[in-house]
Amino acid sequence: MKKKEISITLVGVVVGLVLGYAYYHYIGCVSGSCSITSKPLNSSLYGGLMGGLLLNMIYDFFKKKSPK
Repeated sequence: MKKKEISITLVGVVVGLVLGYAYYHYIGCVSGSCSITSKPLNSSLYGGLMGGLLLNMIYDFFKKKSPK
């Protein structure tokens, strides 16, 4: 992995962490029966994972389309 790819993935993780916590805070699961959104740690970690994977996937898609 190159520096650019790592930094883009880390940006996705950080944005995902923030959005995951915001989802817990504003929407969340009041009853506690939801495994992901019932606790802020679970929601933040899931958001971070999804954000990192999403931006890494988008980076790979555009990297393959651009001519070398």
